[in-house]
Amino acid sequence: MTQSRRIHFIAIGGVIMHNLAIDAHLKGYTVSGSDDEIYEPSRSNLDRYGILPAHVGWNPDMISPDIDSIVLGMHAKMDNPELLKAQSLRIPIYSYPEYIYRQSMHKQRIVITGSHGKSTITAMIMHVLQCCKRKFDYLIGAPIEGFSQNIRLSQDAPTMVIEGDEYFSSPLDNTPKCLHYQHHIGLISGISWDHMNVYPTFEAYQQPFQRFADATPKAGVLVYSQDDALVSAIGSQNREDVTQIPYQIHPNKVIEGITYLIFKDQKIPLKVFGDHNLKNISGAKQICMKVGVTEDDFYQAISSFKGAAKRLEKVVEAPGFDFFIDFAHSPSKLQATTTAVKKQFTNRTLVASIELHTFSSLNKGFLPQYRDSFEAADEALVYYNPEVVLHKKLDNFDPQEINKAFNHKNLTVFTSIEALKIYLLQQSWKNKTLLMMSSGTYDHLNFHKLGEEIIQKLS
Repeated sequence: MTQSRRIHFIAIGGVIMHNLAIDAHLKGYTVSGSDDEIYEPSRSNLDRYGILPAHVGWNPDMISPDIDSIVLGMHAKMDNPELLKAQSLRIPIYSYPEYIYRQSMHKQRIVITGSHGKSTITAMIMHVLQCCKRKFDYLIGAPIEGFSQNIRLSQDAPTMVIEGDEYFSSPLDNTPKCLHYQHHIGLISGISWDHMNVYPTFEAYQQPFQRFADATPKAGVLVYSQDDALVSAIGSQNREDVTQIPYQIHPNKVIEGITYLIFKDQKIPLKVFGDHNLKNISGAKQICMKVGVTEDDFYQAISSFKGAAKRLEKVVEAPGFDFFIDFAHSPSKLQATTTAVKKQFTNRTLVASIELHTFSSLNKGFLPQYRDSFEAADEALVYYNPEVVLHKKLDNFDPQEINKAFNHKNLTVFTSIEALKIYLLQQSWKNKTLLMMSSGTYDHLNFHKLGEEIIQKLS
């Protein structure tokens, strides 16, 4: 496949897909693509390189015998007219994990998987390796400071760091993405039920991680969270000629709102906080040391790590007020993030909001999983768009069902983004912290504008 000269991307608008298209274009491939929706920043990025589709939508006329290969995104459906045309012409079709593997098969591959923490651990490793001036390729789902794109696939880098999730690879391939990368060094961060649409039971959801651990090759390395009982049970199973390394929350101390790592007789200040990040740091450290980074170099580099986008990202701050956004959407992520923020600002009122956006979170059968996950929040807000529920072909529910599921004494449910915004702007934010969590966008709410309006009211 590396000799292909013309590639067509079906569902080019995705975060990874559009970056792969740009990478292929920069390598000299003739690139085309299509999608039925392309949002920012994908639209502007594709346009900058002259490969933005001229029209939104699927067009089988774009598929011709001179195309060497198709890269198929998960957003496409089985009956996609371009996919059907490509199949009829017998053009080779690859999921993007397959494509990435074929582009990196001669590199050492480090794959980070788990239900949560993948992006952050991957970002930490990338940050440390860059600070240490190491040459490496990468794939990550979230933007991070110091890296212009979500992916780099060079000819000469000996190592590739990959964020590998457990979701299916394409409409034609239900192999979990993390398995396609065929890791030499792997890490499992944690397991908590998600993606109910493809893993209808928790038992089914565990299987990709078991398969990932079992796929660790001889002379390979498997790093795993010892704090997660299920991960620990999987990671500690005897595997011949595999180095198995458990990790836990890094020793630390919080002093006047700043978290410090404790290492020997040193206190290393951090720009991130929370037990989940302290655990992520321990996992990242084990990976970095396996590729030759010294402990001293690791600690020097990690102290300047600011986090990945939307992973406890600070939007605005003012005296006595901070506003964070976070990618948390599953019950375990919600609980970990709210607990981290409350522990960091113990003397403030924490107002925490979640958007129910994923198939799992909007499913009546999954809602009870959220019970007590908002416990650390003084005030809890839940937002969902009923139109999204209908679009996902799920049964609608009423606010009382959400209140019962979350079991929080001070919870308010919103079904209008304007109503939520008005409510937030009407509140007094003196000595408070606002945390808004979602894997979506709150219907494209401008967080920075909202934050500035709150600060104007404070001043």
